[in-house]
Order: sequence, then structure tokens, then C-alpha cells
Amino acid sequence: MATALVHYTAAAVSDRGRKRPSNEDAFGLSVERGVYLVCDGMGGAAAGEVASSMAVEEMFRLLANRVEDVPLRQAAEEAVCAANEAIFSRSQRNRKFFGMGTTAVGLLTEERYVLVFNIGDSRCYRLRNGRLVQITEDHSYVDEQVRLGQMTREQALHSNFRSVITRALGTQSQVTPDFFELKAELGDLFLLCSDGLTREVSDSEIAALLGIDLPIEELCASLVSAAKKAGGNDNITCILVRAGV
Repeated sequence: MATALVHYTAAAVSDRGRKRPSNEDAFGLSVERGVYLVCDGMGGAAAGEVASSMAVEEMFRLLANRVEDVPLRQAAEEAVCAANEAIFSRSQRNRKFFGMGTTAVGLLTEERYVLVFNIGDSRCYRLRNGRLVQITEDHSYVDEQVRLGQMTREQALHSNFRSVITRALGTQSQVTPDFFELKAELGDLFLLCSDGLTREVSDSEIAALLGIDLPIEELCASLVSAAKKAGGNDNITCILVRAGV
């Protein structure tokens, strides 16, 4: 029996939220090239916006134009390395940008093969048959404490250290992303998002919203709307990628 080909559709929404004066998130997507990226910048003044924009621009350029015979993971590693070097170098040259950095989460597709990578606390989820699973693990102080058994999930939600990121793109001369290799099934729905969503909307609420039978453009908008209604304390960016026939 022949295996059905997978065709992807995608949508994205990025919003400043209710409290921040600007949007330090950035994203890029290309269904044709199978590249989807979300970055959440950090740093004083406009440095966060600079870092996230540089990361998306550099990674997207390299990944969207990658040589076909180069393995996807190798291409991703090279793109992350190049983006990190570009941001770190600029922060060293210009004191205004010193210490700037950004989270990054990416999803790359080649037919059914899906490669996810992340740095920081921007996340990737997969909804399959109504069940939402977080693919990535946050590189944050509280999540690492939870994984070590030093803090409960409930304590982490209310910790004063929730904002402490332990790994970011551009803050050091080298950085190592986590990689996750998956096989897409028809009907899978992938979500890439910044923490402006996940700090305001619980996983169960995200699953319920994504379970509604709506076009993915409207699903994206509903996630952002829910985060804003819950407080909208940070910038909110979501990309949805659906595997279909």
C-alpha cells in the first residue's frame, strides 16, 4: 500500500500584547522550503528586536537555500551556529547591544520527516488525535529545577526566577541547540510559540483551542486572543503547521 504524501499548510500571528511597548518576537516561514522559525529577543532598548530579527534572517536565509544533499540536521546546526556568531559578534562590537540574545525554536520538514530544534523557552508542541504533547524542553532555570526534582511544576509557575533563561542564541560565543526527530502523520498539527503564549494559556487550554474545527489562520488568532485576554503581559507569536494530504 503506497504511503500518502504529506502536504503542509501554515499560518502565523505575532502580537505586541497588552503591556510591552514593542514586539521583540520575530518569525519566518516557508511552506515551500519546509522552514518555520520563532524567536523571542531579549536585551535593553531595541536590542531584543535586533537579536530576534537577526536570528530569523540568518537562519531562514541558510535553511531556505540549503543544498538538497546536505542532511537537514547538519543544515540546522550550521544555521544556528551562523546566527549565534552574527548576534554575538554584533553585541561585542556595539556596546548598545551588549548582552543581547534571543530564544529560538524551529521546525523543518522533508516529506514526513520533521526536525525540531530549540534554544531557550520558546516551544514546539504537536497535537495528534486530540492529544497535545510538548516536543521541546525549556532551557530555563525553573524547568531545569523541575526536571532535577528540586521544584514542583506548581512552584515553577509562581517562581520569581521564571524569566531566567539558561541557554540563548547570541549571548555566548557558542551555543548548542536541542534536536528532536519526528515522523509526521496526516492530521498532525504543530505549534511553535514564544512564551508570551505559554505563560498566559495552559497546555489544556491550548489543546482545547486547537481542537476546534477552524482554519489554521483562525486558530492562530484565537491563541493570541486568549493570551491577551489572560493578561497579554508579553509579546505573543504563534506558528501553526498542519500535515495533510
